Amino acid sequence: MLLSVLAEAVEDLYGYEIARRLTGDSEGSSPFKQGALYPVLRNMSAAGLLSSRVVPSYSGPPRRYYRITPLGREVLGTWRATWTDTRDFVDSIVQRARSQETSP
Repeated sequence: MLLSVLAEAVEDLYGYEIARRLTGDSEGSSPFKQGALYPVLRNMSAAGLLSSRVVPSYSGPPRRYYRITPLGREVLGTWRATWTDTRDFVDSIVQRARSQETSP
């Protein structure tokens, strides 16, 4: 999900902005904790999936901005294909179970 958000972004994003884009308008119903986001961003950056830069802030501590790398885009493509295959498989099993429930 993080790679998708960053792949769609026109500009570099900092952690809070990434979290806002992940949750959208669904305040409070997100399945992740914002505090868990930062270690994941650091790990993805260390793995070469993201690049980052620190920018001073006049209204608080410096902010670290993230951008997806070419390797991150490649991995995102692989993960999207895996997710699609998994979703299609689960959907076929659920549909089969529904068909069996409605059969006489």
